[in-house]
Amino acid sequence: MPLALAQHPYGWLSLAPPVVAVVLAIATGRVYLSLLAGLLAGALVTTGGDPVRAVAELFEVHLWHSLIDHEKLRMFAFILAIGATIGLLYRSGGMQGFVDLVAPLARTRRSGQLTVWGAGLLIFFDDYSNTLLLGGTFRPVCDRLRISRAKLAYLVDSTAAPVAGLALISTWVAVEIDYIAEGIGNLKPEVSADASALDLFLGCLPYRFYVIQALILVPIIALLGREFGPMRREEQAALDAPEPLSEAESTIDEPAPQSSHWIFAATPLAMILAVVVYFLWTTGTAGLVGADLTSPKMAGWGYVREVLGKANATLSLFYGSIAGLATAVLISLAGRKLGPRGVASAALRGARGVAAALVILWLATAMSRMTGNRSVVGESGDPFQFSDYRLYTGDYLGERLTALSALPGAAQHVARFWPTIVMITACVVAFCTGTSFGTMGILMPMVLPLSLSTLEAAGLPADLSSPLLLGAIGAVMAGAIFGDHCSPISDTTILSSQSSGCDHMLHVGTQLPYALLVAGVTIVLGTIPIGFGVNVWLLLAVQTAALVAAVRLLGGRIESQSGG
Repeated sequence: MPLALAQHPYGWLSLAPPVVAVVLAIATGRVYLSLLAGLLAGALVTTGGDPVRAVAELFEVHLWHSLIDHEKLRMFAFILAIGATIGLLYRSGGMQGFVDLVAPLARTRRSGQLTVWGAGLLIFFDDYSNTLLLGGTFRPVCDRLRISRAKLAYLVDSTAAPVAGLALISTWVAVEIDYIAEGIGNLKPEVSADASALDLFLGCLPYRFYVIQALILVPIIALLGREFGPMRREEQAALDAPEPLSEAESTIDEPAPQSSHWIFAATPLAMILAVVVYFLWTTGTAGLVGADLTSPKMAGWGYVREVLGKANATLSLFYGSIAGLATAVLISLAGRKLGPRGVASAALRGARGVAAALVILWLATAMSRMTGNRSVVGESGDPFQFSDYRLYTGDYLGERLTALSALPGAAQHVARFWPTIVMITACVVAFCTGTSFGTMGILMPMVLPLSLSTLEAAGLPADLSSPLLLGAIGAVMAGAIFGDHCSPISDTTILSSQSSGCDHMLHVGTQLPYALLVAGVTIVLGTIPIGFGVNVWLLLAVQTAALVAAVRLLGGRIESQSGG
């Protein structure tokens, strides 16, 4: 449980880095400068306004330690290797072969969007793999169909974290269950004795309204052929452009003039997926050495979930990307598609195309850690132990949530709107920190005990099957992904824009209205009615109908000047 609000070392000033970064990014469009300014603002807070110390700590503590972290270095290498692989696939003609292969499935803008969405559902085991593979693979398909890069980035982002978060077998599920287990550990012994983290995880799935409807909105928009907000402008511009994609916009070499075939793209991509899955399983089973394999939670698919929970995801992604790159190099050379110099040129240009994502990801990582509550080497500690260089932003917002739940004389109102309060809090925490995992880790351990105490204070049934409790758990997970979708400093948002070849702030700006629509609908027709006893399945159906109506009302058709 968090300490009293008065004990927080910085209070509302802990919000300074994300607020400064987001405001400047929106005002100037310069993401690098905005993130650096936000980091400097945070360093000024932790150093008591000393500019010299702030600059020194900015580089020595925040930027340097975020750069040398071995997990992040593996992630950076993974991104570079994927970029190099995509560059080779373009130059060798593999991507053109893939475009020719999927052409029968993606003949129109509508079917093209649905194809990307369907492929995103298939890569359900990891959000990073989903993001980078989908964006790079379907970029030429969407270019041919005159689907804007901003729309591709939205399609990719909408089927990354939501799919991995909902899938029963993914790198997310064990982490989510573990966070719920931490919350159970904070319950009264007589309650926690009968509690199952897996049961609560499964029980809250239909209550993750935003995640479910974010996935559903994609085919709704594709089938209706309507767009709204800045996305409509981008889609219209893509349709009316003289060429599908100008040379100035392209960041990858065009295919070599030799004949193209989809196998040159499929083989490296299949190698990436196979090696990633292999290392996920290998590292996961190694992590279970000494565990009680006779435990009920190890039965059937439970064992697979536990394996993925113990797996080293960044190590798996790193080796998968290296294997994919090596395969692409060998195929290009063996098939005489490219010579050694051509291979090197294509790989370097592909890697250079994703280099900008590394810089943004580095700065965003530094900000996420600055606003967090762990040491520079990732260790947990006593409350506010690391306040010399950490702002504890999520803890501050969590304390505000705790204070709200304890308002005298408002127990009934707080209880009825509890899932909504939790949802909004999770949205803000994720937006400010740029991390959905961090948001769940901060809020879940406190939301479970707070939910039961809030229900008890209101005289409502305080049991683990309560829709209000399940709604609150689902709200943490849904709000974490909503904030992740909207935050300019979110890793998946950064990777989605970069893999799709879209300007980062353009992606944030075009996706935001869609995310806000889903969030608004799922709060008004989801978390609020849950507090008054409305059936969750009925609410899901009503939400979907409301999204259809909203897109019809707000959206306009995208038609070429010739009426095509």
